[in-house]
Amino acid sequence: MTYDVAVVGAGAMGSAAARALAAAGREVVVLEQYELGHVRGGSHGGTRLFRPAADNAEVARLTEQARGLWRELEDESGETLFEVTGGIDHGIDDATIETFKELHSADGQVLSPEEAAERWPGIRFEGPVLYQPGSGRLYAERTVSALQRVANAEFRDQSPVQGLKIHDDLVELDVPGGAVQARQVVVTAGAWAPKLLTGLVQLPPFKVTQEQPRFFAPVSDDLDWPSFVHWRAGAEVPKVSYGLFEAGSGVKVGLHATGPVVDPDTRDFAVEPKLDAELLRYVEEWFPGLDASRSTAISCLYDNTPTDNFVIDRVGPITVAVGFCGQGFKFVPLIGEYVRGLVTGEGTVPSRFRLSSHVGE
Repeated sequence: MTYDVAVVGAGAMGSAAARALAAAGREVVVLEQYELGHVRGGSHGGTRLFRPAADNAEVARLTEQARGLWRELEDESGETLFEVTGGIDHGIDDATIETFKELHSADGQVLSPEEAAERWPGIRFEGPVLYQPGSGRLYAERTVSALQRVANAEFRDQSPVQGLKIHDDLVELDVPGGAVQARQVVVTAGAWAPKLLTGLVQLPPFKVTQEQPRFFAPVSDDLDWPSFVHWRAGAEVPKVSYGLFEAGSGVKVGLHATGPVVDPDTRDFAVEPKLDAELLRYVEEWFPGLDASRSTAISCLYDNTPTDNFVIDRVGPITVAVGFCGQGFKFVPLIGEYVRGLVTGEGTVPSRFRLSSHVGE
C-alpha cells in the first residue's frame, strides 16, 4: 500500500509525530531500524529534566506551551509522564537570574547560598540560587511507550531505511523486505539523519557525541533533590552540569555536551576515562550528599547543530525534525504538533528552527 506519511525513526520525536499525524487523519507507518525502545539513540532511559529557565522570550513561551501538551498526553495515555519537583539554577550572575525570573515565573525565588544549602544540604552552593517551582522530571521511556500506544499508526521495528527516492509524486523508502511508498516522509532519525538525507536536504553541520553521566547513590534517603543546572566559569572544566533524582537509580549527574565525537553506527558505549574522572571529581567537590564511590555510568547520544537550535522544516515531500539532544525532550508533544503542521500545510514553525536560520553554520 501507499501510506500518507512514513516516519523514519521511532524515538520520542518520531512517535510524537506519528501520534499527531494519525490524529489528523493520516495513514502513518513508522520505520525503526532497531527494536522499539532501543538504547542507541537519544530517547531511552528513565528521566529527563523539564526546565523552564531560559534567557529567550520565545523559548520561555514554547516551554509553557509544551507544559500544557504534556498534561494532554497524560490524560490521553493514562500515564504519569511529568512530575513537578521544583528546580534550581546556580552559578549564574544576578542579571541572568533576573532575566530568567522576568521571562518565566513570577513565583520564582532567589535564595542565598546559605538558604539553598539549608533546603538542599546534598548540594554545595556559591552565589545566588534561582528556584523555580514549575521545574520537574519527565519519564523518557514511559513517554515513548505511551506515544506509541496511543498513536493510531503502524510501527515497524528492525526496518532500517537504506535510502530515499522521490519519483511520481511519491517517496520510495528502501527497507529490507521491499520498498515502502508514501506521499510524504518525516525524518526524525537523530544522529542518523545526515547520512540518510545526503543529496536530498542540506542540513547544517551536526556534532554527534556520546555523553556519559552517572547515577550516584545518596548518602541518606532523607535528602531532598530538586532538578538542577550548575553554571561554572573556567576553561579547565566543563561549563554546565545538570542532574535530577530518579527513584531506584539515584541522582543522575552529567557534564553537558562534553562527550567524544562518535559515529552512531560504530559507537562502542565505552566510558571515556578522562571525562569520567572529571565528573567524579566534580561530584566529590559539589555534592556532599552523594557517594562518589558508589555510582553507575550510563551513556546517551547527542546530535546538535552549532547553535544548539533544533531543525524543524520541510523540503518538498520531506519534513525533517532533528537536533534535539540535550535540551529537546521537554518539547516532545510540541514537536509532534509542529511536524503535523508542516506535513498538512496547516501550521507554522518558529523561524529559529527553519533551515534558513542555520545558513552559514
